[in-house]
Amino acid sequence: MKTTHASPRAGIIAVTSLTLEARIAVGSGVSVICSQGSRLAVALDAAVQSGVSGIISFGVAGGLARGLVAGAWVAAAAVKTGQERFPTDPAWTQSLPHRLPDAVRADILGMDTLVADPEQKESLYARTGAAAVDMESHIAARIAAVHQIAFVACRVIIDPAHRPLPPAALVGLHPDGTIDAGAVFRSVVREAGQLPALVRTALDARVARAALRRGQGMLGSGLGFPYFRSGSPEILHNSKHTAGVYTARILKDTKPAGRGRRGAGCLV
Repeated sequence: MKTTHASPRAGIIAVTSLTLEARIAVGSGVSVICSQGSRLAVALDAAVQSGVSGIISFGVAGGLARGLVAGAWVAAAAVKTGQERFPTDPAWTQSLPHRLPDAVRADILGMDTLVADPEQKESLYARTGAAAVDMESHIAARIAAVHQIAFVACRVIIDPAHRPLPPAALVGLHPDGTIDAGAVFRSVVREAGQLPALVRTALDARVARAALRRGQGMLGSGLGFPYFRSGSPEILHNSKHTAGVYTARILKDTKPAGRGRRGAGCLV
């Protein structure tokens, strides 16, 4: 299927699920949708109706390939699910390692459920060959394919393949992508023995966050989009729809829902 490249003036949409990721991703020519699951699909589908040049899945991911440490970049050659494989835009994908010289080019696995256990990660790697896993890339890839829009996924490892995530790291996210400190505290009170692992997860998250900030600066305007022209508008949308509200340049899901989940650690 041929990818359609809209006018560069239409801008880029970055897909995230954490508010922190959204604040890093937003910039010249880039607006952000920050949401999860079915709400993300609705929000993104509505946004592309207004016209976009490309979609990038940007943020953190869980490691599947051993040897990828916290802070390592993965530029997806394709996004896989259990039944589908979505190749990324060739020109855009090729531009990413030029701007992020240490990035690994490999497939990223998209899943609807959390992957926190090292044994499960090892099994997924053996079965799919994907280097990383998250819970947004497959949603973004599927919508980009339907609308024939250029798509890439560029993610930073937050929890390496060998590192199990403690329970507190799995419950600490509000549906709008902000940290639920109360849930983290209650989890630690229930299981105090997880505290050393939680500290290790927090340190990994700090490394990943720093890598995201550096990488966003290295990718530059349009997050490496090769068809981008400087001077494109930063505010792509400012409208309401059923899935959320665009405020400034970040779309945050505002509908009440169950606790958000990640394909990687939540504690950032």
